[in-house]
Amino acid sequence: MPKDDQHPSQPQPTGPVLFYDGECGLCNRLIRMLLRWDRRGALHFAPLQGTVAQAYLRRHGLPTQDFDSLIFVPAWSSRERPDFLTRTDGALAALGATGRLGWLVTLLSRVPASWRDAIYKGIARVRYRLMGEWVPRPLERPEWRRRFLEGGD
Repeated sequence: MPKDDQHPSQPQPTGPVLFYDGECGLCNRLIRMLLRWDRRGALHFAPLQGTVAQAYLRRHGLPTQDFDSLIFVPAWSSRERPDFLTRTDGALAALGATGRLGWLVTLLSRVPASWRDAIYKGIARVRYRLMGEWVPRPLERPEWRRRFLEGGD
């Protein structure tokens, strides 16, 4: 029987997991970019609105209705420890997990998090006006489906 944060039809990953706003057009486009860049298949994904993310958020005392930030869990297999990163720290960690653009991760990591997060929050406020709501569509590669704990259309 799966735990409350496990989706029964998917195997549980042992690497990093990125929770994202599953209804946001910008967020979903960025997830698809990460899928293309992560050739090793290290990253796994789940929408913040889904049962897997909601269970994680509740268990760690995080807001369950705030979808303006992503949550990056670096080591899902040891998820009982509440290790997670949000906003730009999480975004940079997710980008770093792909093994691509390491120079950009290094450069942006040197910018104070408060500055990066101010820009992140500004984009989060207008993201629906910029890219609208996500219209589900098939993934470019069917094998990417297994990288989603749930969702991913």
